[in-house]
Amino acid sequence: MSIETIAGAAHARTARLGVREIVRRLNAALGATLVAALAGSKDRKTSYKWAQQNGPTPNAAAVKRLQFAYTQWIVVSEAEGEHVARMWFIGANPWLGHDSPVDAVREDRFREVAAAAAAMVDDGFIG
Repeated sequence: MSIETIAGAAHARTARLGVREIVRRLNAALGATLVAALAGSKDRKTSYKWAQQNGPTPNAAAVKRLQFAYTQWIVVSEAEGEHVARMWFIGANPWLGHDSPVDAVREDRFREVAAAAAAMVDDGFIG
């Protein structure tokens, strides 16, 4: 299966979820502190609040980052496993100038992060 097909399927799965469910899943996978950081929040506990049914709603920029991050989580974790995916999100990444994907998502470098995820999954592919 091509990386484009994998990424497209991951995006479709993400699009079917509400932001609260995306936050819950990312919190479980990456931890609330990393989720808040990649969304651009300085309050490390805010992602717990976003996950609550009656909690505050993240702003539009944070929602976009959360949706994108979850799509990349699906791509990497299903190909490499959850432990590797978590390490991929927090580690220095050569395709991102040695920044972490968490930092790059927070900086809205979506195209670069998607290429880095593709490279991880496709053993060096850079789109």
